[in-house]
Amino acid sequence: MAGVWRSATRCAGAASRRRQSQPQDSAARSATLPKVGVEAATTRGLYSSEYIFPPPLGGSWNWENEFAVKASYDLDLWDKDHSALESALDTVQVSAAEARSAQLNLEVAVVRGYLQLATQYALRDIAATTLAQQTALADIARRRLGAGLGTRLEVSQAETALPDARANIEKIDENIALLRNQIAALSGQGPGSGDAIQRPAMATNMIGADQGSALPIGLPDNVPAHLIGRRPDVIAQRWRVEAMSKNIDVAKASFYPDINISAFVGLQALGFSNFLSAASGVRGSGPAISLPIFDGGCLRANLSAQAAALDGAIESYNNTLVQALQSVADQIVKLKSEQQQQLQSEQALALADQSYGLARRGYQAGLTAYINVIQTQLTLLQQQQRVAQTRASYLDNWAQLMQALGGGLGDDLPQPGKADVSVVDVKQ
Repeated sequence: MAGVWRSATRCAGAASRRRQSQPQDSAARSATLPKVGVEAATTRGLYSSEYIFPPPLGGSWNWENEFAVKASYDLDLWDKDHSALESALDTVQVSAAEARSAQLNLEVAVVRGYLQLATQYALRDIAATTLAQQTALADIARRRLGAGLGTRLEVSQAETALPDARANIEKIDENIALLRNQIAALSGQGPGSGDAIQRPAMATNMIGADQGSALPIGLPDNVPAHLIGRRPDVIAQRWRVEAMSKNIDVAKASFYPDINISAFVGLQALGFSNFLSAASGVRGSGPAISLPIFDGGCLRANLSAQAAALDGAIESYNNTLVQALQSVADQIVKLKSEQQQQLQSEQALALADQSYGLARRGYQAGLTAYINVIQTQLTLLQQQQRVAQTRASYLDNWAQLMQALGGGLGDDLPQPGKADVSVVDVKQ
C-alpha cells in the first residue's frame, strides 16, 4: 500500500508544482513589458526658514500635494528579462512533464493492481478446487480405514493438508480485499468503494479451458532507443537543463548596466488652492542607467550558483537517462525469461493434463483406483497455478516495459529546442 500512496501523492504534488509555476511565468513575462502606474501623495509638514523656501512659506506649516502618472520601460539590451522569461516558460514545461510522469505512474499502478487482482481470483479458484480434492482424498482414507484396508497414518497424512489449504484460501481472500482497497485508493475513493470492484474478466482468459492459448501480446524484435526520449521524466529533465542554462544567461547579463526609459506627467503644488490649476503641472522623461561596480562578490556568487545548478541538472538528466535505459533493458530480459518459463510451464501443464486423462480413463475402465485420479488432478492444479503465475508475471512485466518506454504519455509533450546539448552531456 505504501507504493499506492506514493504514486497518488506524487501525482498530486506534480499538479501542485505545475500550478505554482504558472504565476512565476506571468511574473517573468511582466518584466519584459512597459510599466505604467499612478502615484498620489499629500503631506503636511513644517518647512525650514533656512532652506529653499523663503518666508512666509519658510517656517510655516503647509500641505504638499502630488499626483503623477509614471511609465517606465527596460530596454533589456542584454536579454536579461527575455532569458528570465524563457527560464520561467521552461520551468512550466518541467512541471507539465512531471505531471504527465506522475499520471503515467498512477495509470501503471492501476493496471498492475488489476493484474494482481485477476491473478488472485484465478489462484483462489485453483485453491478451492485443490481443497475439494484434498477433502476427497481424506474421505477416501477414512473409508479405507473403516473397511480395514488402510491405516490411521494414511488418514492423518491426508487430513494434514486440509488446514494449509484452508489457510491458503484465507490468505488469497485477504490479498483480494487489500488489492480492492488499493485500486479504490488509486481511483481517489475510500476503502469502502473497493467492495464494488468486480472480478476482472481477464482472469477467465488466464485460467480457463484454453490453457495453451498464446497471450495476445509479444515482445518486438527490437525496441527503438529514441522512444526513451519520449518518457515524461526524461523530457522534464531536459527542460530543467534548458531552464538552468537560461538562468546562467540572466546571471551573466546582471554584470552589465541596466538602461531604463521613464516618463511622468502630473500635478504638484504646495497647498490645495492651486493644486488643480494648469500652473501646477509637471512632466518629464529621460533614461536611467544603473551599473554595478562593487557588490561584495554577490553577482559572481550568483553566477557560480547558477552554473552549479546547471551541472546538477545535467547530472540529474544523465542519471535519469541511464536509469531509463536500464529499466527498459531489465524488462526486456525479464520478458524473454518469462516467455521461456511460460513455454516450460505450459508443456508441464500439457503433460499433467495428459496424465489426468489417462488416470480418469483407467478408473472408468476399472484398471486403477479413484485415488490415483484425484492425485493426478492435484498435480494438474499445481501446474495450472504455475501457468497462472507465469502469465500474470509476464503481463506485469509488459506493463512495466510500457512504463519504461513512456507509455505514450510523452508523445504530445513539447520537446526542448537544444536537444544536441543533452546528447553531448551523455557522451561526456
